[in-house]
Formats: sequence, structure tokens, C-alpha cells
Amino acid sequence: MNVTSWARDLWQRLTDPGQWSRRRLVGESTLALVLGLLSSLSELGSGLPWAIGVGLLVAVLSLLRRVLPASVLIAAGALGSLSASGGLLLLGVAAWSAGRRIPGVLQALLAFTVSFVLFESFALWKAPDQAVFVLVFGTALFLMFAVVPGLANRYWTQRRTLLRTLQLRNVQLLREREMVAGQARMRERQRIAQDMHDSLGHQLALIAVQTGALEVDRELTGRQREAVGVLREASVAAMQELREVVGILKDGIPEEEQPVSRVVAGIEELVEAAAAAGMRVSVDRSGGIRPLAPAADHTGYRIVQEGLTNAAKHAPGAAIAVNLRYEPDSLVVEVANGPVPPGADRAAAPPDAVSGGQGLTGLRERARLVGGMVFAGAAEDGGFRLAGVLPYDSAEAREARETATFVDAADDFRQQMEDVAPGDGGPVIDRLDPREEFKGIMSTKKSNGCLISVVVGLVILGLLAVAAVFGIGAIIDEADKAMIDPSVYESVKVGEPERQVREKLPPGKSFLTSDLKDKLPADPAGTSCLSLLSTDTSRGLMTDTVYRFCFKDGKLSEKREFHVKS
Repeated sequence: MNVTSWARDLWQRLTDPGQWSRRRLVGESTLALVLGLLSSLSELGSGLPWAIGVGLLVAVLSLLRRVLPASVLIAAGALGSLSASGGLLLLGVAAWSAGRRIPGVLQALLAFTVSFVLFESFALWKAPDQAVFVLVFGTALFLMFAVVPGLANRYWTQRRTLLRTLQLRNVQLLREREMVAGQARMRERQRIAQDMHDSLGHQLALIAVQTGALEVDRELTGRQREAVGVLREASVAAMQELREVVGILKDGIPEEEQPVSRVVAGIEELVEAAAAAGMRVSVDRSGGIRPLAPAADHTGYRIVQEGLTNAAKHAPGAAIAVNLRYEPDSLVVEVANGPVPPGADRAAAPPDAVSGGQGLTGLRERARLVGGMVFAGAAEDGGFRLAGVLPYDSAEAREARETATFVDAADDFRQQMEDVAPGDGGPVIDRLDPREEFKGIMSTKKSNGCLISVVVGLVILGLLAVAAVFGIGAIIDEADKAMIDPSVYESVKVGEPERQVREKLPPGKSFLTSDLKDKLPADPAGTSCLSLLSTDTSRGLMTDTVYRFCFKDGKLSEKREFHVKS
């Protein structure tokens, strides 16, 4: 790849709208501005041009860290030694971003290694006489500002990715469970439908044939022939109902082949049959006729049938009103009978023993399955009222049935995921072996990378602990070389031999005293001076107490105390 294509690719990544949402643009700009200002303020002592240049460089690198994570990490490592405050802050931010965005473990290890080498190289270039301390202290700083943030973000990203993968896999498994449950129900419904068709269908067909042959028998009287005709029509109607029930159990029939709503078409037959049996029944319809789902339509028919049957059994001779109201959102089916009139022949009603006592319970369950409800109770006039509310076969109802879940809401893990709709589990998984599941979540390469990251993290934490111990020891050793107690300063007298005085004082060769000469007045002419720090911190952490001892002709010629800003 030549420079032109590389620059074009870099520009496309920088200007990609997906990389710069409004929220991210504001956050990144604020972060770059803060880091740039801190870097510039920390470098004002080195001159205004240098401070401005460092601030601009830090701001630009902060904006580029998402697109060029490895390159910015390396540059931040070099800048971290040159700019004490802003450079280290940039190094921490760049390492945090690089830990997540550098794809491979080896690439990340190489980038952090190069950044560390540059960090130490520039630090040694600034203080070549303190090599051991720079190496130990610099390693501790790099581990704290670069390695720890990088590993933390890398681990957090891997954990979040693994959790997201497990969530998606759980949604897919829930979808499979729904499909398995639905298929099991479908097979059971088909089995029941087949049994009903083979057993009841055969028996009803046999009854219809036999009654049809008996109806034309010349030996029957007119009344007997009429009774046989009613029995034949009942068997034919029962066969028709059986076909509809079997069709519903087999998940219905195509919409273009659906018959006219049975609640509408079959109500006349029910009323006519009831009237022929001597019942006082009337029908009232209101509203525009609208289609219902096959199961809901059959439930409405059963409500009317059950209401007429109950009225015939428990209130013979009472007036019965059948009401069908097509409301905007549902069909209301109502069967109400008045009180039993005085002198009615209750003996004409069928005995209660023929009733199983499960009619209303079955109706309520039917209505619940289609999203409706059934009410049964005494009427104000002393009669009885049976009513049902059944939803229409609307697009919303069909969508609700198609997306219906068979998992309890409390166990549905998809509720925790914002971008996965209920019933949408993504592609179905063909494998259910836990080992295969784990391979699908994390490949062997990623597993090895995660293991390497853990091992590298443990090694780095160990090195950090060792570096911390050595660093603390080195700082204590450097303090012993450069600091004295005020009592020692008071015990030294002007005019004492230089050898005797130097035996009481530390050598003073330390990075802690390397910049003291620039903060103190010039040494007296012809003297050799030694500057040491005081252990007294009563003037605050921002002010250092410095003792200067000057020697001339083998004797202590002068001792002075200075207070300088640290």
C-alpha cells in the first residue's frame, strides 16, 4: 500500500459518520482540549513555543487514538517522558483505547513493548546519570499509566463481548424451545384430529346412513318418519361440526377457503331447531358483520348452543333472546332467558343426569384461548344470562398469535436486550452440544488469546509489585543521599575542616538535588559548594528547604539556608 492510498484510507476512517456521533464528537473534543491545556500549562517553564507545540500534539493524538490505536500508543510512550503531566495522561488514555482496539494479542504486545522502549529511552536521555533509578521508576510509571489501563479495558471488552454472545445464544435457544413446543402441540393436535376423524367420523357416518335408510321405510308412521328425519339431520350436522373441529385442530384452513362465519350462518339453524322443539326464541343482530378467527367463530357458536341447551333444560317455556352485537373491537354473543313461567311443565325437560357439568367451564377455556372471556349469571328479572366477548380476526390479533411466546416473562432473558424483539431469536442453531456451543462463542484462537492475556496480565502484575518494591527502596536510597536533618545543619560550624564536615553529610549526588543549582544564587568565588535538602516539611509540600555548604582552602567557609519553590 502506497502513501496515497494509506492517507486516503485514513481520511475515510476519520470522516466515517459511524465513528463520530454527536455525543462522541463532543466527548472527544472536550477530552482533547483538556489534555492539550494540561500539557501546555505543565510545559510553560520550558518556553511558550514548546508548551503550545506539546499541547497541540497531545490534542491531535487524543483525537486519533480510536483510528490509529497502536501508532498513538507508541507516540504517547515517547511523549510521556518528555512531558511529565500531559504526556502521562495521554499515555493512560491511549493505552485504555489501545487495549480494546488492537485486535491481536501479539500486535498489542508489540505496540506496548515499542511504547515502553521509547518511554525509557527518552527518560534516560533526559537523566543519563540516574540510569538505575530511571529504569526502575520509569517501569513502574509505565506499568501504572499504560499496562494496567490497557489490560483492564481489554478484559472488560472481552467480558462484554462474551456476555453479549451468551445473551444472543440464550435468545436463540429460547426460540428453539418455542419452536419445539409448538411442533409438539401441533403433532398432538393432529393426532387428536386423526383419532376424532377415524372414530367419531365413522360412527356418525354410519348413523347418517342408517337413519337415511330408515327414513324411507314404508312401515314407519308419519310421526316416526319425522323423528327419524330429525335424527338424520342431527347426525349430518354433527359430522359437519366434527369436520370443523378437525380443521381447527389442524391449525385451520387457508383464508380464501374459509366458510362463512358459523356464528352468522349457523345461528338460524340453531334457532329454527329450537323453535321446532317448542322453545320461544328470538334473534337480534346489530352492527356490521366482521370475520372472526376459526377458533373464535366456533367458540361463539358454542356459546349460543350452550345457552339454548341450558334454557331448555332449566327454564322450559321461558322466552329466550339471542343477541349478536358487532362492536368496533369484538363480537358480543349473548343468550338470555326469562324466568320459568307459572305452570310450566318441568318434567318435559331432559333429566340433569345427561349433563356433564363442564359446559360453562369449557366455554370459559375456549374463550380464554382466543383472547376473549365468558360471563354467566342470574339476570335481573330472575332468568339467566350467558354472554361472551370474542375478538375479531384482525391483523393485530394474527400478529399476536404468530409472535406468541410460550416462555414465562420472568424467565425470558430477551427482556434484558433492547435490540432483540420478542419472538425474534435470529437464526436457529442446529447444534445443542455444550462443547459445540462453547466453540461457537469463542473460537480456539480467541480462547488462546484470552489465556495469553491472563498470563501476561499476571506476569505484569508481578513485575509491577517487584518494581514497586525496588522503586520504594530506590527512593529511600536517593533520599539518604540528598537529605539531612535540621539538627545536623545546626551542628556544623563555619571554620571546621572540610573532611570532618563531609563525614557528617551525605554525598548529595541524587536526582533530587540535580536541579537545585538553578534555583540557588551563584556559588561564592573560589569555593566548592554542596547543596542538600532538609527533612523539615513545616513550610508545606510546595516549598523546599535547602542547605548549602561551601568549602575553601580545606575548611567550611559558609553555610546558608534557602527556601525555594519545588
